[in-house]
Amino acid sequence: MLKRDIKYMRMAIEKAREGVLKGQTPFGVVIVRSGIHLRRTPDKGRVLACEHNKVWKDCDITAHAEITAIRKACRELNTVDLSGSILYATCEPCPMCFGAIHWAGISRVVFGCRIRDAKKLGFSELTVSARRLSSLGGSPVKVVAGILRGECLEVMKLWQRLGGRSY
Repeated sequence: MLKRDIKYMRMAIEKAREGVLKGQTPFGVVIVRSGIHLRRTPDKGRVLACEHNKVWKDCDITAHAEITAIRKACRELNTVDLSGSILYATCEPCPMCFGAIHWAGISRVVFGCRIRDAKKLGFSELTVSARRLSSLGGSPVKVVAGILRGECLEVMKLWQRLGGRSY
């Protein structure tokens, strides 16, 4: 686990907590430029997007934190190519989100909770792991699991205590 992974994962956790307090689900994402695959690296470490899930706010089942963050990062850079970026997520990306991560060219995904943790809370998840999706699809996206999982689970428990609704 790298020091920067902890820093950005904590940002994602705070964003997830913010979303929970706004009546959303307990998922947060940060997308950062890593310098990987970039010709020049002055962008290294730049936060492109920090988002929480907005499914209920937008009445949009695709408004997962990963998707809203990817949309924002693409607008920020005025491109759909996010190569050289790392996505930090409080929970393992679902198949829809992993597809978007792959197509955007994100180099690395770092997450806390597993998709099965979300399923245990009542989310209607397709329990295919990000690593399995990457392997099956031949994706170059590197997957790092379990970073600050306990802290990510705490946000999920907060959501549960507040009577949050799943989808």
